[in-house]
Amino acid sequence: MKAARIVFSVIALGAVSVAVAADWPQFRGPERTGLSKETGLLKSWAEGGPKLAWKATGLGESHTTISVAKGKIFGMGLVGDDEKVWVLDEKTGKSLWSVKIAGRISLNGRQGGYGSRATPTVEGNFLYTVGVAGDVLCMKVADGSIVWRKNLVSDFGGQVPTWGYSESPLVDGDKLIVTPGGQNAMVALNKKTGATLWKSPLSNRVAYCSAQIATVNGQKQYIQFLGEGVFGLSAVDGKPLWSYTNPANGVWRDINCSMPIYSDGMVFAATAYEKGGGLVKLTGAPKAEEQYFRREMLNHHGGMVLVGDYLYGTGNNSLMCLEFKTGKIVWESRAPGKGSITYADGMLYCRSERGPVTLVEANPKEYIQRGQFEQPDRTREPAWAYPVVANGKLYVHDMDTLLCYDIKDGK
Repeated sequence: MKAARIVFSVIALGAVSVAVAADWPQFRGPERTGLSKETGLLKSWAEGGPKLAWKATGLGESHTTISVAKGKIFGMGLVGDDEKVWVLDEKTGKSLWSVKIAGRISLNGRQGGYGSRATPTVEGNFLYTVGVAGDVLCMKVADGSIVWRKNLVSDFGGQVPTWGYSESPLVDGDKLIVTPGGQNAMVALNKKTGATLWKSPLSNRVAYCSAQIATVNGQKQYIQFLGEGVFGLSAVDGKPLWSYTNPANGVWRDINCSMPIYSDGMVFAATAYEKGGGLVKLTGAPKAEEQYFRREMLNHHGGMVLVGDYLYGTGNNSLMCLEFKTGKIVWESRAPGKGSITYADGMLYCRSERGPVTLVEANPKEYIQRGQFEQPDRTREPAWAYPVVANGKLYVHDMDTLLCYDIKDGK
């Protein structure tokens, strides 16, 4: 097949407000928690949803959750036979640049398409990302020129998982953390040069999750959901510190997609396929001691958010609210459907993988819905990209199309 040239089209639907400093520079936001600190957003939506500011098309086949930084929007997609990183103008949605990083590969699992899964991580003048075949790149934000490149398979002995590499790389100081899987499950690279700083001695299959930073009892570590469970690895040398295998998927084994939630020395992790979710307390050994396990919390791939003392996420096709420390289910509703979740300004933004986008109060007492709309130009593929809230806008990405909605409260 002849490689297709990437073509962007944008429909402008009104003035776009001036951005305030509320960027979303990596997967799940500034702290990888799915929580935005932005305020002054709409508390309810009119029928049909908030105002559409602009629509961009021609982005390629992709489940990428976008990132937003420095007035730009970053994403990835498969256009013809080319996997590309693309950048749009935040105000207008117009294309600034797109750069090919790899060619098409054949994945064993066709479900959801062959396109990109990772979210580019933006820091300073550089972005870092992982292609579906394991290409790790450092690129210049200004023009997309490639600074350095590695590959998780050829350089570190990893194996492309069934649905392709899906990790969004983690920047920690001078280190870039990525997860090839295999004999060295996680590696740390010099973010400026790509040189290997350490390879973890942990041997484990890669899953579809992204790592996060936690400091437990004064020790910095990286928490990652791998094929056989959740692991804590030393930030110094990658040595495994603790593990929690109970939430790992028991049917397909490596379909562990949602990032665990860390708070105050405790970790909650969940998967689907008749498994569920559980909470462990990290002790000084270090050791992970399970506090409870809820089989109702079948969180497949849409993630969870912790707001105060309560955990919100979809399980068993319902949006659920759990007490984080006890596991008590406070309420659940099927209205939003199964999907992904983001929090901002007291509200939950729920994006169903098959249907609507729903605005729900982050209310630990009861389910209160404040708006819902059906996404226009819906593709036939499942919608796995998370909703993003940044600078008064809501972004909904669906394969070839990115929709930008104005959610700033005019009052």
